[in-house]
Amino acid sequence: MDLKNLKINFLGDSITEGCGASDFSKGYVNLIHEKYGAVCRNYGVGGSRIARQQGLDEYLGSNRDYVMRAQEMDLDADLVSVFGGTNDFGHGNVPLGTFEDRDVFTFYGALHTLCIYLLTNFTKSQLMIITPFHRLNEENGCMDYNGNLKPDLETYVNAIRKVAEYYSIPVLDLYANSGIQPNVPSIKETYMPDGLHPNDLGYELLADKIAKFIQAL
Repeated sequence: MDLKNLKINFLGDSITEGCGASDFSKGYVNLIHEKYGAVCRNYGVGGSRIARQQGLDEYLGSNRDYVMRAQEMDLDADLVSVFGGTNDFGHGNVPLGTFEDRDVFTFYGALHTLCIYLLTNFTKSQLMIITPFHRLNEENGCMDYNGNLKPDLETYVNAIRKVAEYYSIPVLDLYANSGIQPNVPSIKETYMPDGLHPNDLGYELLADKIAKFIQAL
C-alpha cells in the first residue's frame, strides 16, 4: 500500500499524541506524514484507554475511551490504525473480562465493540491494530484503584492479538518486534528515557516500523 496521499486515522493514547518527544511534531504520526506523504489525522489522547470505566477518572483523558472517540473520527479514511492497551494495563478499575464479553466495561468487551464499530463504519477502509510495546515494570502488573493486582501487560497484548485475529484485522505486534525493551539500560536511555514514552529517536524508529507495515498491507 502506497502511503503517498493515503488518508490515515490514528486512534491512540499519549504515544500517538506524541508525548515524550521534544515536540509533538516529532511524534510518529507527524513523522509518517513528513517522511511518507500520508495525510495523517491524529486522534491520540493522553491517558485514554480502550475500555470504559464506570464513573469518572482523575485522568481526564481516561474518560474519553477509544470506543467513544472512534465515533468522532472522519469516515473517509483509507486506513484506520488503533494503537492502545498500555493504559488499560497501567491504571483504572476496568477488568480484563473474557473473550465472550461484548460491552465496553471490560477490556475484552471494549475490543470487540471497537472492532465491530470500525468494521461497520469503515467497511471500505483498511484496518490495523498495533499492540503496546514493552514498558518498565510490565511483569509485575499494576494495582487498580481498589488496590487489586491487575494482569501483566503481556496478558493485555494477548487479548488484543486474539480479538484482532477473530475479526481478521492485521496486527503490528510491537510487543514482539519493536526493538525497544527499556529493561536494557542502553535501550531505555537511547529510545525511551521515562520507560514508557519514546523520545525523538524512539518515535523515528516507531514511524518507520508502522510505515513499513502499512506498505506491506
